[in-house]
Amino acid sequence: MNTIRKTIFISPFIGVVFIVASVLMTIFFTSCEKKAKNEVVKSFSDPQKIPSLKSFDVTTLISDSGITRYRIKAKEWLMFENAKEPYWLFPKGIYVEKFDEKFHVDAFIMGDSAIFYKYKQLWELRGNVKMANLQNERFFTELLFWDQKKREIYSDSAIHIEKVDRIIEGIGFVSNEPMTQYTIRQTTGIFPMQSPAERQPEKSDSLRNVRDTNAQRYAPQKKGGQS
Repeated sequence: MNTIRKTIFISPFIGVVFIVASVLMTIFFTSCEKKAKNEVVKSFSDPQKIPSLKSFDVTTLISDSGITRYRIKAKEWLMFENAKEPYWLFPKGIYVEKFDEKFHVDAFIMGDSAIFYKYKQLWELRGNVKMANLQNERFFTELLFWDQKKREIYSDSAIHIEKVDRIIEGIGFVSNEPMTQYTIRQTTGIFPMQSPAERQPEKSDSLRNVRDTNAQRYAPQKKGGQS
């Protein structure tokens, strides 16, 4: 029986092309892997972007000179202690109560987001910033700075103030921490709140009632309507 043999001839040119393509593909995938790895290492080694501590659903007390001065409530608290200028970030909003010497709340501040610069002792609140004091005065702005070293609160943005008898609007203001002594840099309007006949007489314990009412009105709400 005769055996038929077939010989398959591979051109040297095709072999060279195949070898070159294989080398190029190897170099390409190797370079891509190295590039991706470097980007990951670079991003995770930047202390400005990586928090040293994350906390959620936080309620804590802050002391100043050994005296409890503030209560902070926040859904998310990120600490960047390894940054060149350490700071705290509250990306999902913050609610701060300030206590007087008798541990009574004499003012509160809240905003959609906040940054606290640790060395400067400076707060920066942005978005729907709301404040209130014991005189039942409420303050609204979009940008607020709170300097704890100087014990003052200020802003260069538009400010809307609701007093018992009138509404004041302006651009920029500076105030003490309890929000009882403040100056509006540029007043743009003053409007009556209500007539004297419509005002209700205040009770003897109005300061405590105002404080509790403001805290309940603006404090972060949990599920079920509990603050």
